[in-house]
Amino acid sequence: MQTPESVIEIGSTGVRLLVAEVTNDVKQNILDRSEMPVPLGRDVFTSGIISQETQNQLIQVLKRFREQLAGWGIEPYQTTVFALSAFRDAKNSDPVMDRILVQTGFRVQIFDGIEENRLMYLAVQDCLKDQKVYNKSKDSVILEVGGGTTELMLISNGKMAGVHSLRMGTVRIEQQMKNQTSSYSVIERYIEESINNTKGSLESELNFSKVDQFVAVGQDVSLAALLIGQPVSTFLWEINSTDFSDFVRDIQEYSIEECVARFKIPYSEAETLQVSLLIYDMFIHLTKAVNILVPETNIRNGFLINQFSDNDKELQQEFTTQIIASAKNLLRKYHGDEKHAECVRMIATKVYDTLSSELALNAHARTLLEVAAILHDIGVFIRYDHHNLHSYYIIKNSEIFGLTKKDITIVSEIAKYHKGSLMPQDEESFQMLPRNDRMTILKLTAILRIADAMDRGHIQKFSEFSIKKEQNTLYLRTQDSKNTVLEKIAMSEKSGMFESIFGYKVILL
Repeated sequence: MQTPESVIEIGSTGVRLLVAEVTNDVKQNILDRSEMPVPLGRDVFTSGIISQETQNQLIQVLKRFREQLAGWGIEPYQTTVFALSAFRDAKNSDPVMDRILVQTGFRVQIFDGIEENRLMYLAVQDCLKDQKVYNKSKDSVILEVGGGTTELMLISNGKMAGVHSLRMGTVRIEQQMKNQTSSYSVIERYIEESINNTKGSLESELNFSKVDQFVAVGQDVSLAALLIGQPVSTFLWEINSTDFSDFVRDIQEYSIEECVARFKIPYSEAETLQVSLLIYDMFIHLTKAVNILVPETNIRNGFLINQFSDNDKELQQEFTTQIIASAKNLLRKYHGDEKHAECVRMIATKVYDTLSSELALNAHARTLLEVAAILHDIGVFIRYDHHNLHSYYIIKNSEIFGLTKKDITIVSEIAKYHKGSLMPQDEESFQMLPRNDRMTILKLTAILRIADAMDRGHIQKFSEFSIKKEQNTLYLRTQDSKNTVLEKIAMSEKSGMFESIFGYKVILL
């Protein structure tokens, strides 16, 4: 029998275990699951560190999970353990992770907010596919309220318009308001102002007032769905938005003890239930959604889907499409030259595909090249002079759906060196990167410089061209060979890096 897959999530309010069999068509058969409360967020969002008491509690829970997994024949090294916002913010996360490894055998990874969004998107799309109540082409909001952050995905006409990890979680708000007030109206105002502070930026990506499809994910909203919603399928519920608002207002009058008694939930969940549902309700009110779709899924399901999606070409293509859409929307936000970006992307990928057998890069590298091609000139928004440096800054500090922090670092470095005489090898920060990342940056930058030179005038003159390799020369033959002086000058300026890395002299015909 094949060993089942196992994953452990260390969140702000507790630790959660999932054991499942994954079929060839990426279907999950849940074999076992457990959840234990651990107040990581309360520690970190108050003092900035995970206390010794909480560390001990966390390790005891993980030891219990280790015994549970042993019953399935699963060793700690076979289990993926990831931590979210509380661990990300903890000043002592490194020694805590080391202590966990030594005492339990589990090696903890820390996921950033964008990685959370990516995995949740996979989980939600898997749950909603083939559901008649869900229209992929509509403007949509996907929202998950957690203990440390609120994860938000904005979808315009079926394409990813923006992803955000907002520092607005239930435990974080509880700690910020602690000893200040218990008044519902004050807490409501605090959350409302927090949302309004980000609303302007969000609406530059998606007009909330036109959104009529709202997807809410999370333990608290799933509880509401069970109480006041209607089942659509085995793992999908629907709640009328008016009924939801009424329910949210009603439970604000309950004490924590009443929530425990009425809803049969642990005290740790009851503590944050009211604030959590209030955040959902306020975001819903920004839209015109009549109903709320509540898929019963989570980031752990998304992780398992991601692990086994390599052979699902349709899913991979859909995911890549959403990454590119997110990059294009970021360029649009900064009023970039979309026609030039698309032209450079087309040329760069054509060169990449011609050299694919010599690149020794994985399929994801091609996507990173596409994103870099789209965003390489985004820094012009700040200033044209040295815009490559401004591009680096904007990309480095932006959120792009589907890309990890490591990916964004690679893309920002490629944009940084797409022009000018400065080479990556000249900078100490580049030398500090892992060797594989350095080689990816060098190869993709060399290709981008060639592609950018071919559209030097930003007039998309060479939309049709062919590529031919002969010995140590790469010939780029255009349909219109007249008046190519400027492009040839640009090519002579930018092709040195390509020749140095790949050994091909580039000639534009």
